[in-house]
Amino acid sequence: MSAPSPILIIDDHELVGSALALNLRAEGEDATFQPVRTAAGVLEHARRSAPGMIVLDLDLGRDPDGNRIDGVRLVGPLVELGWRVVILSGSSDAGRVGAALDAGGFVFVPKNAPFPALLNAIREARAGRSVMPPGRREQFIALYRDRETERRDLHDKLGKLTQREREVLALLAGGKRAQAVADHFVVSLATVRTQIRAVLTKLEVGSQLEAVALYRKAAGI
Repeated sequence: MSAPSPILIIDDHELVGSALALNLRAEGEDATFQPVRTAAGVLEHARRSAPGMIVLDLDLGRDPDGNRIDGVRLVGPLVELGWRVVILSGSSDAGRVGAALDAGGFVFVPKNAPFPALLNAIREARAGRSVMPPGRREQFIALYRDRETERRDLHDKLGKLTQREREVLALLAGGKRAQAVADHFVVSLATVRTQIRAVLTKLEVGSQLEAVALYRKAAGI
């Protein structure tokens, strides 16, 4: 009989990763826990191994330089290398889960699921079966794509603003009133009001509150 293809556990929580690998090995699987140092290191390890299945946490902490390691960005390259990706996440951000599934992730399992449920999900994925309810995968992906469309539209609208209009909007978002903005730039109040009207027109909103809300959303404030 041929040896089973490997199962690689990628997680920044050693207790979770080691426990999953230990239990899977007890069932006869070739399961290994791989500590995370860098995103590049994860991909390099995957390249050196015969492809099988990866259990990937989306939130992998930070690398030695303090940069966030985003598991979502690893899904596509891992799938291209031939790996089946089981996605784990303790995050409530359904958009990130949708992004990982849209990139080719096979199934999503909440990281806070009971440990036996995690093991069962991995076993089912190993057999090519998903434990996600029918239609749930499509819902996650649709949510992600809708958010991406909204993000691009917002980026395009903000891109229409001149440098000064963006500066005016930033000050408004910081709590400045129109007169304070005029004083800041040493211009007339009428000039600032004209700039604000231009901002509202380009952003296709009817009030400063809406414009500020869009700016904060784009800035992640």
